[in-house]
Amino acid sequence: MTDEDRRRVLAGARILVVEDEMMAASMLEMVLGDCGCIVVGPVPSIESGLALAEDGPIDAAVLDVNLAGEPVFPIADVLSAKHVPFVFVTGYGAPGVDGKRYPGAPVVQKPYDDDALVRIVADQIHERRSRP
Repeated sequence: MTDEDRRRVLAGARILVVEDEMMAASMLEMVLGDCGCIVVGPVPSIESGLALAEDGPIDAAVLDVNLAGEPVFPIADVLSAKHVPFVFVTGYGAPGVDGKRYPGAPVVQKPYDDDALVRIVADQIHERRSRP
């Protein structure tokens, strides 16, 4: 997919951001907003993330794996059940995520390259929209 295709995919896409580090959340909100996304959140906790994941229309999500010592997996489970793609971001790397529980969910190591993360989110949305 070209960068232009990705921009079209991201234009107006509702992206849930679950991140407990305020600076990281603000930067991610800015990066996604600059791509034309509508950022849902960002939220710093399991409770607030679950509320948005359960109730709101979401096209994709970026999930910090560790939220103040709590794993983000309950939110990932809700999104999985709704067939909403998500990307895990973590300082722990892929070993911190159960690949069998979340097959196909990308895991991005912190610190991450903003452009690479945006490409992954766009590709996840495109793949979901391409399914019959």
